[in-house]
Amino acid sequence: MSPVDEQVIALGAVFEAALQVDKLARTGQYVEGPTQCLIRSIFERNPDDVKQIYGGSFLPLRQGLLALEAMLERDTAALQREALRYVMNLLALERQLAKRDDMLAVLGQRLDQVEKQTEHFGLLHDNVMAGLGSTYQDTLSTLRLRIQVHGDMRYLQQPDTANQIRALLLAGIRSARLWRQLGGHRWQMLLSRRKLLDAVQNVGYG
Repeated sequence: MSPVDEQVIALGAVFEAALQVDKLARTGQYVEGPTQCLIRSIFERNPDDVKQIYGGSFLPLRQGLLALEAMLERDTAALQREALRYVMNLLALERQLAKRDDMLAVLGQRLDQVEKQTEHFGLLHDNVMAGLGSTYQDTLSTLRLRIQVHGDMRYLQQPDTANQIRALLLAGIRSARLWRQLGGHRWQMLLSRRKLLDAVQNVGYG
C-alpha cells in the first residue's frame, strides 16, 4: 500500500465519522459496523499499520471513501454538504489540537480510563460512549473552533445521542490526526486531486 493509499484511508475514515454524525443528528441512529470500526480506531494508538487501526478491513469505511470520491470528483449530486462541513471542521480542529501538548496528554490519560471500560462493556455500550463523550467535551470542546452539529432537536437533546455524536467526532479527530501524520494536508485536495482519486479507487474499499 502506497503512502497516498494510506492517506486516503485515513481521510475516508474522517468522512465516515462525519456521515455517522450527520445520520445520528438527523435520525437518532448510526450504522453499527462503521461506528464500531471508528470507535475501535480511537484505542489503536500503537498499530503496526493503517489496516490494523480499522480492524483489518476497510469495508466499514466504504461510505466514507465513496463520499471522499464524490468530493474529489466534484459530484455535487452525491455530496452530502453537512457531512463535508463536519470533515473540514474536524481537519481544522485537529490542527488546533496538534499545538496543545497539554491537551494531548490529558486525552491520552482519559482514553486509557475509557479503554478499561470497553473490556467490561464492549465498544458501543452507553457507558463507553459517555466516557468518550465527556472526554471530547472536556478537551476538544474547549478549543476556539466549536463544531456545530445540525439535525433534529428530538435526537440532539437526548444525552445518549449527544454522547454518541461526541464519540464519533473524537474518532474523526483520531483519523484526521492519522491523516496528517501520514503526510496529508488540506492543499492536497486541490493540488493532488487526481492522485488522491486514483488512490481511493485503488484501495477498492476492501
